Amino acid sequence: MFGRLGDRIDFFNGLGFRLGFLLSLAILPIGLISLVQTLNLSREAARSGELALLGRTAAAAAGERALIQGALGTADALGPAVLETIADPAACSSMMRNFVSRNASYVYAGFTGLDGLSRCNSSGEMADLRDSKGYPKFMADPSTFIVANQNGSVTGRSVVVVGQPLYRESELLGYVAVSITHDLLRSTHASDFSVSNSNILTFGSRGEVISAYAPSGVDIEDLLPRDVPLTALAAGQEFTFHDAAADGADRIFAVVPIVPGLAFALGSFTRADTGAAGLTAARVGAVAMPLLLWLVSIGVAYLAVFRLVLRHVRELRGQMRRFAVGDRSNLPRVIHEAPAELRDVSQTFHNMARILVRDEAQLEDAVAEKTVLLKEVHHRVKNNLQLIASIINMQSRLLDDPEARRVLRSVQDRVSSLASIYRNLYQAEHLDAVEADRLISDIVAQMTAATRGLHGRMRIETDIRPLTLLPDQAVPLSLLATEALTNALKYAGPAPGEERPWVRIVLRPDPPGHAVLEISNSIDASEGNPAGTGLGSQLIDAFSMQLDSAAETEACEDAYHLRLRFAVEQHAAREPDAERAVVLTSAARAGATH
Repeated sequence: MFGRLGDRIDFFNGLGFRLGFLLSLAILPIGLISLVQTLNLSREAARSGELALLGRTAAAAAGERALIQGALGTADALGPAVLETIADPAACSSMMRNFVSRNASYVYAGFTGLDGLSRCNSSGEMADLRDSKGYPKFMADPSTFIVANQNGSVTGRSVVVVGQPLYRESELLGYVAVSITHDLLRSTHASDFSVSNSNILTFGSRGEVISAYAPSGVDIEDLLPRDVPLTALAAGQEFTFHDAAADGADRIFAVVPIVPGLAFALGSFTRADTGAAGLTAARVGAVAMPLLLWLVSIGVAYLAVFRLVLRHVRELRGQMRRFAVGDRSNLPRVIHEAPAELRDVSQTFHNMARILVRDEAQLEDAVAEKTVLLKEVHHRVKNNLQLIASIINMQSRLLDDPEARRVLRSVQDRVSSLASIYRNLYQAEHLDAVEADRLISDIVAQMTAATRGLHGRMRIETDIRPLTLLPDQAVPLSLLATEALTNALKYAGPAPGEERPWVRIVLRPDPPGHAVLEISNSIDASEGNPAGTGLGSQLIDAFSMQLDSAAETEACEDAYHLRLRFAVEQHAAREPDAERAVVLTSAARAGATH
């Protein structure tokens, strides 16, 4: 993931991208002017389309508006006649019947009292309208109302009922209502709605549908807005909006008031009906043209820069990377086909690489010679130390005093340990690293072999794991191990309940960045505490200080433990030989005064 992110950042910082970006900025004003002009034209076209939709909706609902407004005026005009004949229901009903028979627009006219009973209507019979749609609405809001009834309470036909309240002075008596059939209302719609996917619907202020028209075989519910309820459209002004219809199609809707506050017409149009598809294409073109121009400019700039610069820079970068990772098989070639500036850079890098290869070869020869000489020094030091150890061994054989022989033996062990260190150094592949596990194993094998005759019954246990140290840590560690192992072999005795004494040596890494050396031996409590304060103990303390640590000792009933935990250095950061000389000198002085 981080690699892909780095590639993206490198791309954005590249020369090709930057030149393309600058060219894009150069043509940006022209593109913006074109974009603004096209968008303005598209907005004007959109506004013209919206006005056209409002006009089509208003034209389609013009006949229905005339019928409903006429019905409202008729119901209002019948009020005085009802007041004159209200005391004589028969005369009132006769008047209503004569009115309906003379006017083909209405199928019912009548007066309904506050009790919900109509004793004066065009049917001539008393009708109970308490269960009709108009009476509950009027009682909830005694004002002008328009309701649709699929099955009229009196006529039994699908009608629209228009009612006006009737007052005698300030007293509300009921309402006068007239009914218009839905067939008559639909017959007034404009003819263009019968040949398209458009439809028109009339609804009341509370969202109730008054009348609706849709093409044959189309459900009117599928052509209504899906996310906008009709109650939210009952506003006092005409407007248009876009929304998905209930069938999922994207449609354009126009809302026109028929009777302000009472009835509204809703036109539903497809984009093909309104030309919106062409308008959308024009808007897309207004945005696509500047974008296409921008992309073409980037492409041309990138191809030009790639041909003249980028491909040569990439080849030069590849040469540098191969040279940086150590590929010296061939010198980088001079890119003669590049422009003069890049050709000079390529020639300079070729010359620099040739000089570096020559200097590296000389340095490698010098290092190889130095390594051979240094290994020879280590080899000769090892031989000299082994010679000194042999001389001490010969001298100890000539002595009869056991204490003197023991002292010479301890000196011989220390010299042999140093010889083992130098043997490992000249045998090691890298002179700056010593295999401490191999070194400690050699010391253990050497000392246990030398004391086998004295401790033939002793059990030696080792747990030595791989560990690599710098020489300035390997030297004090090996000398400390020699002193500690000498003490362990010297004082080891059978623990209570055991027949044989034992010595255990452990060397292991101790993460993070540490290592642990543990040397333990069994003791015979009757022979006293093995811990001492002689030269060996002082040397152990001195070597521990050189390792920036301190040896911990613990004497139990049946065993004695020495434990040293120290940090493993990764790089030499000081002069080890000088410090080692100071520590060894101080330890020698302490032993001399002991």
